[in-house]
This record gives sequence, C-alpha cells and structure tokens, in this order.
Amino acid sequence: MRLVKQGVRGMWWVALVLVGCQSSNGKQGPQQGGPGGPGAGQPMAVEVMELRPGPVRDTGEYLGTLISRRSITVYPQVAGYVQRIVVKPGDQVKRGQALLEVDPRREQASVQSAQAQRSSALAQREFARSTRERAEQLLREGLMSRQDYEQAVTQATAAEAAARSAEAQLQSQQVELGFYRVQAPFDGVVGDIPVKLGDYVTPQTALTSVNQGEALEVSIAVPPERAAQVEVGSTPVEVLNNEGKPVVSAPVFFVSPTPNARTQLVELKAAFDNTVGLRPGQLVHVQVVYDTRESLRLPTYAVTQQSSQFFAMVAAQGDGGSPIAQRRPIKVGELQDNYYELLEGLEEGTRVIVGSLQAIRDGQPIQPKPVQQPQDEGQGVGGAADAGTGGAGTGDAGTGGTRDAGTGPDGGR
Repeated sequence: MRLVKQGVRGMWWVALVLVGCQSSNGKQGPQQGGPGGPGAGQPMAVEVMELRPGPVRDTGEYLGTLISRRSITVYPQVAGYVQRIVVKPGDQVKRGQALLEVDPRREQASVQSAQAQRSSALAQREFARSTRERAEQLLREGLMSRQDYEQAVTQATAAEAAARSAEAQLQSQQVELGFYRVQAPFDGVVGDIPVKLGDYVTPQTALTSVNQGEALEVSIAVPPERAAQVEVGSTPVEVLNNEGKPVVSAPVFFVSPTPNARTQLVELKAAFDNTVGLRPGQLVHVQVVYDTRESLRLPTYAVTQQSSQFFAMVAAQGDGGSPIAQRRPIKVGELQDNYYELLEGLEEGTRVIVGSLQAIRDGQPIQPKPVQQPQDEGQGVGGAADAGTGGAGTGDAGTGGTRDAGTGPDGGR
C-alpha cells in the first residue's frame, strides 16, 4: 500500500513539472498582443496635417428672381379682329418676324384711296407746271399780263403743295397698314399668347411677350445692415445649383437707395451672360459674398464635438520625446466647403490628426505621417455681363429670402 501511494505522488510531481515547462515555453500562456502582452505599447500610425491659413468668406444666402434684360410685352398699335396667328408660345423668333396679324382690309382700302388722291395731285401738279411755263413764255413775248402770270405761278405752287400732302398722306396710310402686322422687336422667345383668332383687340390688349434669355439680371432682397456692406462693382453674387455649388458669379451693379416699404429689405441686382440654361422669371438660390479673409481652417474630419464643445487631436511630444496624441479644446466659427474656421485653441503650424479620431485615446503613442490631401477641383462659373446698360429698377423683389449664412457652429450647433 505504501508503494502505491509513493507512485501516485511521483506521478503528480511529474505532471506539475510538465505543466510548468509548457507554461515557460509560451505554448499555453497569455496570447501576444493581448492585454498586458508585448504588443500593447506599439505606436498607432495616424495622418497629420499642418494648420495653414485659407480663405474664409462671409456670405449670405437668399432667394432671387431672374429677370431678362431684354423683355417686352407686345401690344397692337391698331384696333381690329385677329385674323392670323403665325407663332406658338415658346417659338424662337428673329427681329422683324411676324407674330400675328390684325384684319387689315379697312386700312388697305384707305391706302388705295390715298394712292388715288396722290395720282390726282401729281397730275394736277404737272398741269400747273406746264401752265406756268407757258405763262412765262407769253409774258416774255408780251402776250400775257403780269397779273395772269402771277396767278399761274400761284396755281403751280398750290398744286406742288397738294402733291406733297398727298405723298405724305399715302406714306402715313402705308405705315398704319404695317401696324396690322405685329412683328418681333428683337430676337427672342415668344411667351404666352392669350388671344385667339377672331378676338377683337385694341392698343390696350396684350398680345404676347418676347423675352431674350442670353442676358439676365438676378434681383435679391437683403437686410439693410447687410446692404451697407455691399460695394457696387466688387461684391460678388453667386447663383447656386441644386447641389449648392455656384454656376454663375457676377458683381453687384445696383443697390436700391431705399428699402422696400412693405418688407424693409434692400434690393440688389447683378447682371450676367446666361450660359447655363437659366430662364427669365426663375427663382434661384443666390449667395452674396460680403467679405473674404485669410484664417486658420480645420477640415470637418479633424474635429469632434461633445455637447457644445469642439475638440481636435494634435501630435505632441510625450515625456520620453516620442510623439503622442493630445486632445485640445478649440473654438470654431463658420462651416464652409467642409472646413471650420478656427477661432481659438491652436496655432499656425500645429500638426493636427485627421481621420479615425474615435479610435485614438488622449496620450496614446502615435506614428505621424503626412496626410494625402486631394487637390480642390475647380468649379467653372459663368461670367458677368456688362451692367452699364442695365436699367437700375427699384421694383420690389418680393420673392427675396433673408436666410443669412453668417452664423457659425459656435454656441452649440
């Protein structure tokens, strides 16, 4: 029995030795890279960028109305019944092209009567001229008295005047006849045609409109305090597309001297060449750039927020001289083009960590590397038209919005 106990005890010690050997060889110990393992202190590779100044714009966004710089409502210059409509709404017409025709038969009869009167007057003028020439000859030969000669001259002068009057009357009737054919005053697009065949029209009846869309104005209404910041000829106005990107940029050429009595907003106007397919009368989103300045900027992916406080992670020197991530509170301003304006907290040249901020701890060892920044893609925008010939109207831009983009994220956005 004692030998059996000693044998069991020996086997137990052998098992303990084997377990100890396996543990010392690392085959069943803690996994490398786990908590407390040798991989826990390796620096984390991060991308960093140096803070540099960039353009920051003070802007306001509004709703504007596009106005054709050449637009006219067509009225007839005569009264009568509509005999023929030549064009349709939306047709492109040339200057002098017929739009519609008012029944001209009465005026045509008047023209024919004037032509007959002119022919009669011309015949009488020729007869009076011949009589005067014969009277001159008879006067030289002493066969006619001076009184009869002067009477012949007077008759010839009256006949000449009557002929000129008949000529003028005929020209007037022909011009009047031309008014029965309503023509396009310039190249453009035909608008709505509210009349139809057989309608009786007068000079107060609107027949249609002709608009030219190559040169447009944008009319917007801004608060008076904002209007005071506008400089005519230099403050740009940008027309935005559905994605909020500018497609047209032009300087302000008109600032209304007084605000609108109803809205208390001040009208601004800018003119441009329409190369992007905009239409007169269209409502568009417009951005007014009141000021542009240089300021430090941070991309949105380098900023985190807790409640109303913003933070950035920077690459700093640790106690041992190795780089570590350091969390810094910052104050930011307006957000533009995925960049915050940096107001307080960091200085120019500071290396800021960008991307994967949620995976980085304050004080964590890091391995910084320069960020690969994509180049900004140029955005082509239309150029401004010459505003020197535009009428500086003071009409109400009642559709203008007043949503100002001057507020930034500071204060808890």
